[in-house]
Amino acid sequence: MSQTIALVTGGSRGLGKSAALKLAARGVHIILTYHSKRQEALNVVREIELTGVKAAAIQLNVAESSTFAAFASAVKQQLHDVWQRDSFDYLLNNAGTGLDASFEKTTEQQFDDLMNIHLKGPFFLTQRLLPLIKNGGRILNVSTGLTRFALPGKAAYAAMKGAMEVLTKYQAKELGARGISVNIIAPGAIATDFGGGVVRDNQQVAGAIAAQTALGRVGQADDIGNAIAVLLSDESGWMNAQRVEVSGGMLL
Repeated sequence: MSQTIALVTGGSRGLGKSAALKLAARGVHIILTYHSKRQEALNVVREIELTGVKAAAIQLNVAESSTFAAFASAVKQQLHDVWQRDSFDYLLNNAGTGLDASFEKTTEQQFDDLMNIHLKGPFFLTQRLLPLIKNGGRILNVSTGLTRFALPGKAAYAAMKGAMEVLTKYQAKELGARGISVNIIAPGAIATDFGGGVVRDNQQVAGAIAAQTALGRVGQADDIGNAIAVLLSDESGWMNAQRVEVSGGMLL
C-alpha cells in the first residue's frame, strides 16, 4: 500500500504539532523537525505512532541555511531507513517565532532574525528539498492574518509573511510542471505559546480578539491543524497558489 509522508517543520509544539497529529489521524506518516526541544519532539513522535503510522524527528534550525544540505541528507536517510522511499509527498513550512516591536523601534538584528527564519529559511529549505518532494506533491507555507489587517508591533513579522505570500505564487507557477501545488495558510490569533503565549495566557487580550472575531472566540491550535490537514489532502488537489485565511472571521 502506498504511504503518504509529510515533512512538518516546527512540529514539536503549537500549530506544527497539531498539524502533524491531524495528518497522522488521516493516515499520513510524519517527519517533523524541532529546533531545541528534542524530548518534546520525541513525545510527539510517540503520540503519532499510537495512531498506527510511522514518524521520525530531525533537528533543524530554519534560521541557519548553511545546515540545509546536511538536513536534506538526514531526511533522505530517514526516508530510506523508515519507509524504504526516496521521496515524500507534503511539505509544511511552519517553523517560526514571533516579535512584538513597533516599526520605529525594530532593530536591524531583529529584522534579520525574522527574515532568516520566515523568508530566507523557507525559500532555501524548500529549494534544497525539491529533489525529495514527489512529483504531484503539495507544499503549504504559513502566513498570518496580519498581512490583511495591521496591528501595531507586527510590522517586520508581517512583512516577512507578505513576502511569503508572493513567493507562494511564484513557487506554484514554477513547480506546476512537476504537478506540485503550493498554497499558503494564514492563521488568525491562536491560543498557543507563540509570541510568549499572550493570546493563550492574557484574558484581556483574548477577550478583545474574541470581540473582533465573527465566531466569537480566539482560535485554538487544532482549528489550524484541521485546516492544514484538509489543505494538504487529495481533495484539495486542484487548489493552487491560494492564500487561505483561517481566523474565524477576525477583523472583518
